[in-house]
Amino acid sequence: MTSKTHHTEVVRATRSSRIAMTLCLALLLALIAMPWWASSGNIRWAIELSCYIAIAQMWNLLAGYAGLVSVGQQAFIGVSGYLLFVLAQNFGVNPFVAVLLSLIAPAILAVPTYLLLRRLDGPYFAIGTWVVAEAVRLATSNIDYVNAGAGLTLRVMTQYSQHEREVGFVLLCALLLLTTIGGSYWLLRSRIGLALTAMRDNPVAAASQGVNVGRLRFYIFIAAAVGTGFAGAIYYMAQLRITPSAGFDPFWGSMSIFIVMVGGIGAIEGVLIGALIYFLADRLFGEFGSAYLIVLGLLTLVIALYARGGVWGLLQKWGDHAWFPVRRKLIVEENP
Repeated sequence: MTSKTHHTEVVRATRSSRIAMTLCLALLLALIAMPWWASSGNIRWAIELSCYIAIAQMWNLLAGYAGLVSVGQQAFIGVSGYLLFVLAQNFGVNPFVAVLLSLIAPAILAVPTYLLLRRLDGPYFAIGTWVVAEAVRLATSNIDYVNAGAGLTLRVMTQYSQHEREVGFVLLCALLLLTTIGGSYWLLRSRIGLALTAMRDNPVAAASQGVNVGRLRFYIFIAAAVGTGFAGAIYYMAQLRITPSAGFDPFWGSMSIFIVMVGGIGAIEGVLIGALIYFLADRLFGEFGSAYLIVLGLLTLVIALYARGGVWGLLQKWGDHAWFPVRRKLIVEENP
């Protein structure tokens, strides 16, 4: 009679994830090389899409894991964009360096915002974030130093050639995606990711197992604010102009909700799919104005009611082919 031994192994990477990582790396390199092979129009599209992905992923991290539904993320976009313009235009800081320095503003704003709203829950928290964003917008509209409601123009960008600007933009976008998408993936695969998953599923049970829910939500809120502000600074730097109505536009919140809900909440793959859907829909049907926005709203509602996992959730029903796997799988091999 022969005895059998068992070999166990914990794995995360799958064939689909290896293919996805290879494609992501290839796309990232293609993005960096765009100034040498793509037109200026395509580069502008790539910048815009990168910002959409980053902002949506930060909202996904907030709502999909920390349980914090915010409709006021535009506050961090606006303050980051304005600090960039002030540093570059008024203090002579290199604008590409000023993008990184501008992240101080959303980090500072996020601390009192969270401390003020932390006792609120669900829709009350969401409304609170919108109130804060509106208050910051109104304050900015009345500050003469930043030209009040007229906004600011980034005239210092004229000292760089078009090619130099494009190289700087694609490098910043690559860093943005590495920080927001890559950083989120690294975080979700860490011990903190386990705590986030537990907190998402049941905050009370997570707290009973030793997870400091309040502190973790605080850290995630600040990280999401900084990531959102990073994308906002790059976006308005590319636009060369910012105004209170644009920088603090509630559109940013509704855009994030659409991307995450349609693509799939709680999944990086869902953000990528949702961002691509939104970007293509905006390019193809944006000219229809309010009718187009109504269709997007109805689509979000239908997805929320009948397919809460979004497009990614529907794809997963055909098989578990995660692009960014965060779960551990136990493989047991029986040896004779």
